[in-house]
Amino acid sequence: MQDRLRSKVVEISKRLYNRGLVAGAGGNVSARAPHSEEIFITPSGLCKGYLKSSQIVKVDLNGNVIRGKLRPTSETPMHTKIYRIRNDINAIVHAHPPISTGFSCANIPLDYSFYPEVIVMIGEIPLVEYVTPTTRDLGSIVAEHAERHNAFLLRSHGPVTMGSSLEQAYHRMELLEDFAKICLVSKLLGGPQPLPSGEVQKLLALETEKYRMELAKKRE
Repeated sequence: MQDRLRSKVVEISKRLYNRGLVAGAGGNVSARAPHSEEIFITPSGLCKGYLKSSQIVKVDLNGNVIRGKLRPTSETPMHTKIYRIRNDINAIVHAHPPISTGFSCANIPLDYSFYPEVIVMIGEIPLVEYVTPTTRDLGSIVAEHAERHNAFLLRSHGPVTMGSSLEQAYHRMELLEDFAKICLVSKLLGGPQPLPSGEVQKLLALETEKYRMELAKKRE
């Protein structure tokens, strides 16, 4: 299991790099072993496109290194804070994709309410107030939003997405960046148009029911 998680963190990191969602050593990726307090996280200062499984660092929920010769990402406190408050989250992706990060630098939120796929797959995407990157203050301010959302934009920094698996967290990052492109184009064309009245609530209700059914299956 641990070797598989290390390999998956490397795979997701390379996919982020190859798709242009991070550049060089930017961003960070982590995964939590199921029913465990062990986290596998990308190291500091290495290009995401050329990582090796042996370079992935294992830390505990307090950020203490359990195994690995390299320093974990300087934003480890943000990851551990999220894992401590969200038992349902087993993976976190932080990247610097150009369009959505551009929105964050312009201090413009991404209004999710006019695009059905984002409503269902991600939900609301809050814009988090600016906090100096790599500081413990970042973890504290992020916790206020991570408790209720599966993705958010760090002002002048970039998006963070979470999921029950690395695949889900990654797919949410891809979708968020594509959505940012759609938002930009719609603004150039006069602005996004709202969905029919009550449609957002309908879509959210459908997703909630789907989640309840999945939980019920797991308990059987």
